[in-house]
Amino acid sequence: MKIQKFYFYEVLQSPRLELEQRTGGMTPSDLVPSEISGYKILPISLPPLPSYPVTATHYLYLRPHEPKLPTPSAARSLFLVNVPFDSTELHIKNLFSIQIGLPQGRVEEVQFEGSRRRSGNVEGAAAQATKDKKGKKRKRGRENGDIEEIEGTALPATWDRELRTNGLTAVVVFVDRPSMEAARKAVRRVSRIRELSVWGEGLEGKIPALGSARYLNHHKLQYPNRNQLLESVNTYMTEYAAREAAQARTQARQRQVPDEEGFITVTRGGRTDPARQEAAQQLAEKQKEKKKGLEDFYRFQTREKKKAKAAELLKKFEEDKKKVRRMKEGRGTFRPE
Repeated sequence: MKIQKFYFYEVLQSPRLELEQRTGGMTPSDLVPSEISGYKILPISLPPLPSYPVTATHYLYLRPHEPKLPTPSAARSLFLVNVPFDSTELHIKNLFSIQIGLPQGRVEEVQFEGSRRRSGNVEGAAAQATKDKKGKKRKRGRENGDIEEIEGTALPATWDRELRTNGLTAVVVFVDRPSMEAARKAVRRVSRIRELSVWGEGLEGKIPALGSARYLNHHKLQYPNRNQLLESVNTYMTEYAAREAAQARTQARQRQVPDEEGFITVTRGGRTDPARQEAAQQLAEKQKEKKKGLEDFYRFQTREKKKAKAAELLKKFEEDKKKVRRMKEGRGTFRPE
């Protein structure tokens, strides 16, 4: 069995040895450029796993973050491409602070693709607005935000950590722009001296483990504590009832108060009684009286009013002329008794 493993390892290493012989002893990492299409290349070393006992090299691509919709934090952010599948915020902070040499506490937050934080993030809001426009139906609660976003209303998580699809992107937000520039210089230095940082080094025991331990923990989390589950459901239903009551009060107010043009909004619910209808009509008349002073607000209104008045005077003048002509004709005729 040991001979088979050794042979398998030699087969995996033979293409690398052959490439080194053809390139004069240069490894594949030495042939990788330090920059491509404006992206700085940061090689990192992936430690061997029991299922694949070979050290692999992974490449991160990063550049200053330049979103289509500018955000307050864009000037002090880096855009990362091809993040590993097991990336966490702790991995990225450890990579920039301990392994690259940036002082600790310089990374404020990490926003992964698909799970970007919505607080203060214009991109997330724009993407959500685009989805709402494309969707045929709008879910209840979307106008004032989802209830699940409120702390304490979401159901307990069934996974201890989130895994990414390999090749996704992330945005690393620093505390200030000098920290971001220092991170770029450190990446340039590491790329130049070909010093590979080991991914996840020093994080043993700080993040949940993968493999069979992950699925054992997932099986436990599928059956949360009864008190915790009951508290989450009660919080959700309380918030839901409060929003339903606020929506009912808004609709009732819309049924009673006319808008600027004097119309009453037709909403779902019972009809109003006659007393409320009379009050609504009085409010509509008041709105019309307020608009009387705005009839001559625009110039075209004044011109149209003058034209109508001139046409009316001309019409009366023609009618008077016809009346005088008929009187003159009737004066010269003799009518015997």
